[in-house]
Amino acid sequence: MAADEARITPALRGKLPPVLTREAARLSEILPHLVVEARNVAAQLQLGIHGRRRPGPGEEFWEFRPFVAGESTSRIDWRRSARDDRLYVREREWESASAHWIWMDLSASMHFSSRLSGHPKRDRAILIGLALADILVHAGERVGLPGRTTPLASRNIIMRLAEALVRHDPAHPDPLAMDGLPDVLPVKRHDHLILIGDFIMPPTEFAEKLARIAHRGVRGTVVLVRDPVEEDFPFAGEVEFEGLEAPETWRVGEALEVARAYRERIATVNDELRRLTLQQGFAFVKHLTHRPAAETLLSLAALIGGQPLAAHSTLGAAP
Repeated sequence: MAADEARITPALRGKLPPVLTREAARLSEILPHLVVEARNVAAQLQLGIHGRRRPGPGEEFWEFRPFVAGESTSRIDWRRSARDDRLYVREREWESASAHWIWMDLSASMHFSSRLSGHPKRDRAILIGLALADILVHAGERVGLPGRTTPLASRNIIMRLAEALVRHDPAHPDPLAMDGLPDVLPVKRHDHLILIGDFIMPPTEFAEKLARIAHRGVRGTVVLVRDPVEEDFPFAGEVEFEGLEAPETWRVGEALEVARAYRERIATVNDELRRLTLQQGFAFVKHLTHRPAAETLLSLAALIGGQPLAAHSTLGAAP
């Protein structure tokens, strides 16, 4: 693993824009490791999705095959044919009309990690997104990052998407921000949009934004990412909490006294997010960062593979 990591690090760093924000620099540091981990996880889980890989109209190279008498000579690849004593045709890979789009929340709240996990929510969202992209592409699908890439069927999809993440110019507004999802995404009717994040916002705001996406005829899956501390509230004594997305603090005199009310509240919020997601016909999966990413990827493979998403939406009900 160390050798692979050393090999891909220069490739990623070489793609960085000349002016970087602190966040872009941090992202470029952790992405090589996540690329390796995503490849390993995806390699173990190449199953569950009924692919459609075959030659046909598209942009990605598929294979060379012998020229058949009666075909147009314009299809002959003369460079490949010059290396042999027969003529060859360059086949391109068939592309379906629909595509899968993966949105990964990179906002400040996603930087949180606890001792129970050790993995920031952002890192786990990226890992799940990259590994899922690899599984989908190997099953014959096209995958893109909305606002950053077109739908791709590249066999090197993990690296392509990782490079797109660090190439983004932080000096300009991020088109992947939740506020922009309904208006700027190049997602078409019947495409599949996978949203991976913590969705820390009022449920009414979440419902409005999700409804605007669903109104476009888009299929969707919501992956709710939580740190175990955010669910369990394992604190005691006097505790002061600091906001990650706003300069605010919350001081608790005795954490044990509010623990039960907090757990009930977060469970209610999670249930409401799930209800609102299913209400739009989208699938819902919850991932806790102290659990293996492979568990969530298996659920996603079952949701996406071969049957309507809504029919499997209850798979994500359990933590």
